[in-house]
Amino acid sequence: MSKTNRKDKPGIGLPAITVLEDEARRLNALASSSSALFPRVAHFLAREMERASVVTDNSDLRGVVRMGSQVRYCDNTTGDVREVVLVYPHEADITLKRISVLTPVGAALIGLSVGQSIEFQTPGNSKRSLTILSVSH
Repeated sequence: MSKTNRKDKPGIGLPAITVLEDEARRLNALASSSSALFPRVAHFLAREMERASVVTDNSDLRGVVRMGSQVRYCDNTTGDVREVVLVYPHEADITLKRISVLTPVGAALIGLSVGQSIEFQTPGNSKRSLTILSVSH
């Protein structure tokens, strides 16, 4: 697996994340184009892309959350286990458990691997934490 690190180290307390080249390009463009409408989550998504290890599109990312992945995760605050599909904003449909990468949870999920946890800020300024339990593509 060929890796191109944009930064030498992930942010303090943040888990290492991995993203495919094409998805990194699309997500960077999405964060940039959404910054006026959704400044907080667009900034969070942009920050995640800056610290991601970007790998070639033909890399095997089994167990890593990508766009279109079905993700089972535990909300570490409530203990609730949820299963969602991570999608681009135009594909989101909460009734089908399809959540946008342009939400705090969606931006937190991208690039994580099974077993990893991340803490992030909600729109209400509280901290939330989740742990990836399983990923399928």
